[in-house]
Amino acid sequence: MWTQCKALFWQWRGVAIATPSVALGVLLIRLTGLLQGWEWATYDLLLRLRPEEPQDARIAIVGITEEDYSKLKRIHIPDQVYAEVITKLDIQNPQVIALDDLRDQPVEPGHNELSEVFRTVPNILGIEKVAGEGAFETVPPPPALLERQQQAQAAGESSLFIGANDVIEDPDQVVRRGLISLEGSDGQTRLSLGFLAAATYLDAQGYGITLASCPQPWWQFLGQRLSRQDSDAGDTAPASCPPEKQWWQMGEAVFENFRAHDGGYVRAQDGGYQFLINYRNGVRAFDWIPISTVLEDQLPEDWATDRIIFIGALGVTAQDTFLTPPSGGLGHAPIPMPGVEVHAQQASQILSAVLDGRPMMRTWSEPMEILWLLLWSAIGAVVAWQVRYTDKNWWGYVQNLGSILLVMGALGAIAYIAILQSLWIPLVPPLIALMLAKFSITAYVARTAGDIRKTFGRYLTDAVVENLLENPEGLKMGGERRLITILTSDLRGFTALSERISPEEVVNILNLYLSYMADVITAYQGTIDEFMGDGILVLFGAPTNRPDDARRAVACAVAMQQAMTAVNQEMQKMKLPSLEMGIGINTGEVVVGNIGSEKRTKYGIVGSQVNLTYRIESYTTGGQILISPTTRQAAGADLRIDAEKEVMPKGVRAPIAIYDVGGIGGEYQLYLDRTPEVFYPLAQPIELTYSLLEGKHLNVHALPGKLVQLSARGAEIWVQPDADHPAPLNNLKFSLQPPDPDPRLTEDIYGKVKENPLSEQGFYLTFTAQPPAIAKYLQALYRELSQSG
Repeated sequence: MWTQCKALFWQWRGVAIATPSVALGVLLIRLTGLLQGWEWATYDLLLRLRPEEPQDARIAIVGITEEDYSKLKRIHIPDQVYAEVITKLDIQNPQVIALDDLRDQPVEPGHNELSEVFRTVPNILGIEKVAGEGAFETVPPPPALLERQQQAQAAGESSLFIGANDVIEDPDQVVRRGLISLEGSDGQTRLSLGFLAAATYLDAQGYGITLASCPQPWWQFLGQRLSRQDSDAGDTAPASCPPEKQWWQMGEAVFENFRAHDGGYVRAQDGGYQFLINYRNGVRAFDWIPISTVLEDQLPEDWATDRIIFIGALGVTAQDTFLTPPSGGLGHAPIPMPGVEVHAQQASQILSAVLDGRPMMRTWSEPMEILWLLLWSAIGAVVAWQVRYTDKNWWGYVQNLGSILLVMGALGAIAYIAILQSLWIPLVPPLIALMLAKFSITAYVARTAGDIRKTFGRYLTDAVVENLLENPEGLKMGGERRLITILTSDLRGFTALSERISPEEVVNILNLYLSYMADVITAYQGTIDEFMGDGILVLFGAPTNRPDDARRAVACAVAMQQAMTAVNQEMQKMKLPSLEMGIGINTGEVVVGNIGSEKRTKYGIVGSQVNLTYRIESYTTGGQILISPTTRQAAGADLRIDAEKEVMPKGVRAPIAIYDVGGIGGEYQLYLDRTPEVFYPLAQPIELTYSLLEGKHLNVHALPGKLVQLSARGAEIWVQPDADHPAPLNNLKFSLQPPDPDPRLTEDIYGKVKENPLSEQGFYLTFTAQPPAIAKYLQALYRELSQSG
C-alpha cells in the first residue's frame, strides 16, 4: 500500500507540490487586500453582462432634471415645490412617497406648507444623514416628520417616517453595498430609506419583519445561501445563534448581514446591517417623470397608484450621483447613478426578494472559498502536468495554450452562471491560482529539464547534449562526413580479474576507473561516445570540431595513463591487484550523427577508421599509447615517440606503421615515466604450456615451453626447436609448472608477444593479466633475481 502511494505521489508529484503551495500563496496575497480591486472590477463586469431585466413597475421616480433646475431657476428646490408635488401625487394614492432631499432647514417659500404635508400625508417618508462625526457630517430629519414620528411612537404605533439616506462607497468610489439599518450617534437604530420604503409597502401586503432561524454550520451547509424558511418561523432567533447571525426575515426572504470578508472584500467596514445590492440591469430600471410634469398637471392618470414614489435629483447640479457596477462599460466613461435611483434599487431588491423570489446577492463562506481556490489551483496544475510532454511543434503549442484557455473559459463561465443566480463566487483568486499553478508546473518541468540535461550529460558529454537540445538540426536522423580523431582504451586483464571477484566488486572497480577517466577526458574536451565494459570510445572533433583535436587526443591519452596511478592507489586500498590500460588513437574520416530510428537513437560514428582504431588499441600492452600515422602527422612534431612498429591489421590492404607515444611537449608538457625493462635469467627455468589467442578464440593446441628470463613486467619464453615462434603482438595464454606444488601457481596467465627484443630460441612477452598468487610469486622471484644480479 505504501509503495503504491509513493508511486502515485511520484506520478503526480508536480501537482501534489504545486496545488497547496500556489493556493496558500494566492490566499496570503488575497488577505493582504492586493486582489480586492481586481475582484471588485470582475464582479462589476459580471453584473453588467447579465441580461436586461424588465422595469420594476412597483417603483417610480419623480426626478429633478437639469431642465427642471433651469425652469425653477434655483439650485435648492423651494419647500413650496415639494409640498405641491407631494400633494398632487398623494391624490393618486401611492403606497409610499419617499422624498430624497434633506429638509432640516427651511427653503423658502413654502416651508409651512411642506411642514403641513409632512404632518398629514399618510405614507410620506423623509431622510436624515446618520453616519458621520459632528454636525458637518450628520444631518437631522425634517422637524415636522421627526415630531410626527415621536408622537406615533408615544402612542404605541410602529410607524416610521424617517429613513437614513447614507450610502456606502467602497475605496474605489463604487456603491456595491446597501444598508438595511444603522446605528446613530444616540445609539438608536435607523432604517435606511430604501429598506423603509420597501418595508412600508410590504407591511400593507401583510409582510412583517421577523428573525430568521440560525443558519447551519458551513460543514453542514457548505456556504451561505438565501434560506427558504417555513412561514410559521418564530420571531425570536435561537439562543445559541450569535448576534451576527440573527438575520431579519420577511416572508421567506432572509436578509443575510454582510461581513468584512464576504465576496472579494478584505477587512471591509461592516458596521450596521449591510447587504450586497443586486442591481437591476437595464437602461431604465424604473419608470420616471420630471418634476415639472407634476407641477404642470401633466401627470398621467393613476401613474402613482399603489407604487413607491421616490422624489429626488437626477441632474448633476445636485451633486448627488454615485458610481455603481452598472455605471461602467467598455468604450465609454462611467455613467454615475443618481442617489435617488440607488435608494430605489435597494427598495426594489427587497420587494423582489419577498414578493418575486428574486435572490439576494449571496457569497460563499470563507472555508468554501478556500476549497474553491484549492480546486482551481489543482485544475491548473493537473492540466499543465498532463500537457507537459506535448510535442514541441505548432500543434503541441496549440494544445498547450488551448487547454489552459479552455479551463480559464470554464472558470469564467461558472462565475457568470453563478452571478446569474445572484451568487458571487471568487474569480480573480482562482484565475491567478490557475495561472500560477500552470507557470509553477512549467517552471518545474524546466527545472526538471535542467536536471534531465544534467543527467543526460552523464551519458553524453555536454557538447553532445548541447548539440542535440540547442541545435534545431541536432535531433534529426542521419549524419555527416567529418575528419575526427578517435581514442579507444581498454584495461589489460580485466576480464580475468572480473572472473575472480563478485559482480558488485566489478561494478565498483569500473565506476572508480571510469570516474577518473571521464574527468580527464572532459578536461581535454573529448566526447565520450560509449562505455563498453572496461573500454572507452572517445571522439575529438565531434560534435564540435576544433583545429587541435589530434593534439588534445594525444595529451588526453598521456593524462589518462598518468591518472592510472591514482586508480591503482585506490585499488590497493581495496586489496585488489593493480590495473593497466592500453590506448589506441587514430585520425580519419568518419560519418557522425544520430544513428537508429525515431524510437531509439544513438549519437555515434560509423566508418572503417573506427575499426582501425580498435585494431591499433589491440596491439597495446598495459601503460602503452599507440597512434596511427595520420594522428602523428596531425598532432605535431613535439611528440615523444618511444618505438615504431609495422603492423598488418585486419581489413587493411597494406601494412601500416604505428607509434608508441611516451609524451607530448608544447603547451601540455606531459610525459610518461618509463624505466628500461631489465630481464634476469632464472637459475632453474620454469616449465610451462602456452596457447595462441586468435581474436576471442583460444587455440586448443597447447605447446610446451620454458620461462628462462624474468622482468618486472614480462618474461622470455623458450620454445621447442621445431615449434613456430608466435608472431609479435599476438596474445597468449600460458600456465606455469613450477617446482612448488601450490595449485594456485598453475592458474592461467595472459601476455602479449613483444616485437623487441628478439629471442633466438623463443620470444619475449609482456604480462597482461596475472592471478594474484602468481603475480606475488613472480614479483618475489624478480626481486630475488634483481638483488642477486
